[in-house]
Amino acid sequence: ILDDSTSAVDTKTDRSIRQALQTDIPNTTKIIIAQRVASVQDADKIVVLDDGKINAVGKHAELLKTCDIYKEVYESQNKGGLLHE
Repeated sequence: ILDDSTSAVDTKTDRSIRQALQTDIPNTTKIIIAQRVASVQDADKIVVLDDGKINAVGKHAELLKTCDIYKEVYESQNKGGLLHE
């Protein structure tokens, strides 16, 4: 369980950590709690919480189409393409 563990690092370091998790410990369940969409966008399943309740569950592309909260957060974090990965 990684609880917002990459919040204090830049996006490049965050990406390196995520890649290391995939290659160094594959085929394991990882629970990643994050505020940065880029930290979870490649996950098999993303759970969106709102006020402590599950608002939506799905993959990145699906949530962009079906979950207003997820889409709003994604767009705010990628405004102007500054943080787009």
